[in-house]
Amino acid sequence: MQILVTGGCGFIGSAVVRHLIRNTQHHVVNVDALTYSASLETVAEIDKSDRYAFCHVNITDAHALKKVFEQYKPDAVMHLAAESHVDRSIDGPGVFIETNIVGTYTLLNVAYEYWKGLPTDKKEQFRFHHISTDEVFGALELDDEPFTETTPYDPRSPYSASKAASDHLVRAWHHTYGLPTFVTNTTNNYGIWHFPEKLIPLIIINALEGKPLPVYGKGDNIRDWLFVEDHAVALVKAVEQGKPGETYAIGAQQPRTNLEVVKAICDILDELKPDPQGKYERLITFVGDRPGHDFRYEIDPSHAQRSFNWRAEHTFETGIRKTVQWYLDNQNWWKSIRDKRYNGQRLGVK
Repeated sequence: MQILVTGGCGFIGSAVVRHLIRNTQHHVVNVDALTYSASLETVAEIDKSDRYAFCHVNITDAHALKKVFEQYKPDAVMHLAAESHVDRSIDGPGVFIETNIVGTYTLLNVAYEYWKGLPTDKKEQFRFHHISTDEVFGALELDDEPFTETTPYDPRSPYSASKAASDHLVRAWHHTYGLPTFVTNTTNNYGIWHFPEKLIPLIIINALEGKPLPVYGKGDNIRDWLFVEDHAVALVKAVEQGKPGETYAIGAQQPRTNLEVVKAICDILDELKPDPQGKYERLITFVGDRPGHDFRYEIDPSHAQRSFNWRAEHTFETGIRKTVQWYLDNQNWWKSIRDKRYNGQRLGVK
C-alpha cells in the first residue's frame, strides 16, 4: 500500500512514519510543511529507505497537494498535520483555523478529486484516515464515564474547536460525496521526539536545567496518557482495517493527574540522574491555571481494541521511564530547540 502521511515530521506523525517503514511493507509519502514543531531529525533513521519519500508541502496549498497525489498515487491518506498545542491556540487561534480547518478542507477536496478518477477496485480500497483528539468531546467530571465514539461534541478551546470542525468536514465528505473517510480520536500522547512546549518534555528539561516545574492550578486536572509508539501501531492497524464512516476512540486507559505525572518524572530523574541540590520535587511550582482548562479527559477504547485486535503495550510507568531516558540520551536535540525556537516560556496567558 502507498500511504500519504500528512504531518509526518511531527510528534505523532513521525512515530507513524517510523513504524510503517520499520515494521510493515507499506510505502510512505511524508507531506509536511516543517513548521516550528516539526523536525526532519525525527525521520532521519528511515529517510534512505526506498519505500520512503518526503515532500515539503503545506496542506493549505491545493496545487502542490494535487501534484503529490498525481506523482505518488496513494492508496490511503493518514491525515495528522495539525497545529496541536492548546496554549498556543489561546495566544493565536488564527493559525489553528487556517491549518486545522482550511488545511483539512483543502486536503479533502484534492483527495476527493483524485479518488473520483480511480478505477472501481482502487476506489473501494481507498481510505482517508483523519487523526483527531478526545478534546473535541469537552471535559469530564470525576465520576463521568469515559468518552466513547458517540459522546457529543463540546470543544472548549480554539484548538479543540478547530479539530472538531475538521472532524465534521471529514464526515461530511463521506456522507455527501462518498469519499471513504473515517476518524480516530485519541488521548494525550507522550514519548520520544515530543516538542518541549508540552507538559512531559517541558518538565523533564526544566528539571535537568534546575528550573521551576510549572503545574497549573492545583495539578488535579486528569489526562489519559498513551505512549506515542503504541498509538502509531493502532493508527496503522486502523488505516489497514478501518471502515468508511466509522469512528474509533484510541486510548491506553492510563489516567493520571498532572501532579502525579510531574512527580513520576521527578522520581525517575532522582534515580537516573540525581541532583546534588536535592530531590527534583523541590522544583515543583504551582502557577495560575490555563484559561478554560478542561478538568478531565479519558477514553473507552474497547471498540478500537476489538476492531483492530490492538491494545497498548506500555503501561504509564514503562512508557514514562522510556521517555525520560530518551531525553537524557538526546540532549543535543532539545538543547538546540531551547536555543533557537522555544526556551520554555509560558504560553496561553492572554
